[in-house]
Amino acid sequence: MDNKDTVVLAVDDSPESLTLINDALEQAGFTVLIALEGKQALSIAEKMTPDIVLLDAIMPNLDGFDTCKQLKANTELSDIPVIFMTGLADTDSIVKGLEAGGVDYLTKPINPDELIARMRVHLTNAKLTSSAHSALDMTGQYLFTINQETQVLWATPQTRELFSKAKVNNNWLQENLSKQLAHWLSHQPGIGQTLKLEDIDYPLSVRVVENSNSKELLLKLLDGMAPSGAAKLKDNLPVTERESDVLYWIANGKTNREIGQILETSPRTVNKHLEQIFKKLEVDNRTSAAAIAIRLLALD
Repeated sequence: MDNKDTVVLAVDDSPESLTLINDALEQAGFTVLIALEGKQALSIAEKMTPDIVLLDAIMPNLDGFDTCKQLKANTELSDIPVIFMTGLADTDSIVKGLEAGGVDYLTKPINPDELIARMRVHLTNAKLTSSAHSALDMTGQYLFTINQETQVLWATPQTRELFSKAKVNNNWLQENLSKQLAHWLSHQPGIGQTLKLEDIDYPLSVRVVENSNSKELLLKLLDGMAPSGAAKLKDNLPVTERESDVLYWIANGKTNREIGQILETSPRTVNKHLEQIFKKLEVDNRTSAAAIAIRLLALD
């Protein structure tokens, strides 16, 4: 990303500080938006999404810490990196800024060269994160990430649609969901373990997908009203109800004998169903048929 294509939102209640930052960034080729306080900054960010935010911690009305929290609570803006700029150099303030969602913390007076160098690092990281999220968006899966404070950082469009279908708003996500996840995660659930969500009229559950990043946890949202695996195959493929049952168990690695035991029929009958499945799916073997089913089932 060239500097000229990068939009920076600088927020500070000191006109002198803003002038210094604005001049340095414009000289380096960045496009700069300015705000004198937190609420104004949030309004600007919603209308003209910046690539990075430089945020003073101490401001009247809405301070930088709360401004950052509100920014991160908005799923459309939560990926934007926030660098705090403040005269507060104590450890507690630095920790508070990072816990609010900041990626970095610079103490005043700001050194423009250091600021620009750190901005470039975080802009590169944000671009990589955005690319990863875009790739996940394309999978059609119900995925989302939370931070260490169990706040939603990012969600696929499908996840947002399912939350909307369940009629939950941002307040529910920030409070109810956050509390339930915090309690659950305190017991250190492993990958694949599931939590049934409470205080909601629509049946939703959450499953741990990945926990390799200490700052983020990847989760999957499960729709309790979604059709079963076999039913989904029947709805999306030209197969009968019994053929969808057979195909479902093929996708789960079962042999004809095992499928016959599950469905209470003979392995020979299972094989006849398979022959019809191969013709309808235009494949030659069970591996190819299973691959088609697995791709569909992976979207659950």
